[in-house]
Amino acid sequence: MYMERNRRIVGLCGSLRKGSYNAMLLNIAGNLLPDEIDFEIAHFDDLPVYNADYDLPAVETRPESVTKFRNILASADAFIIVSPEYNYSIPGGLKNAIDWASRGKDSPMLHKPVALMGATQGQWGTVRMQTAFLPVFTFLNMNPVLQPEVLIAQAQNKFDEEGNLNDERTLDIIKKKLENLIKASRV
Repeated sequence: MYMERNRRIVGLCGSLRKGSYNAMLLNIAGNLLPDEIDFEIAHFDDLPVYNADYDLPAVETRPESVTKFRNILASADAFIIVSPEYNYSIPGGLKNAIDWASRGKDSPMLHKPVALMGATQGQWGTVRMQTAFLPVFTFLNMNPVLQPEVLIAQAQNKFDEEGNLNDERTLDIIKKKLENLIKASRV
């Protein structure tokens, strides 16, 4: 796995809670990337709720936390989004962060490849959350890496207490997803 020009992938985690299986999954994905690719997780728990009155062009500058978040995203050549499913959809905090990042012709997410993954303790493995993202990716004209799908069901049986994924089949699927993301990122 390599990237010809692109060298930076930014990760977003839809769960803000400590001990999140999705945070564990995002860390595992980042650790599986080749050494020559920089990986950073963009945190967004300090972003205000989106309000166009505090966004361009209504104001001269966006809130500082938003500017910092957008700058991290702008440095990315591709994204990994890992998220649980809340109420059959995208968690509100993650959707709010993407709303801040998606506005304006200077959106740092436009036209970039993205790999979506999710883990849940339930049976459906975040399939509805992942489906809910398709219109968002379409609006941003992103290049979603759709295959293979990483839908981890019954996560409590696949992660140990240290955050390691102990399911080889799932690890192989994640590796393939990352290979496809890197291929989609070549220019």
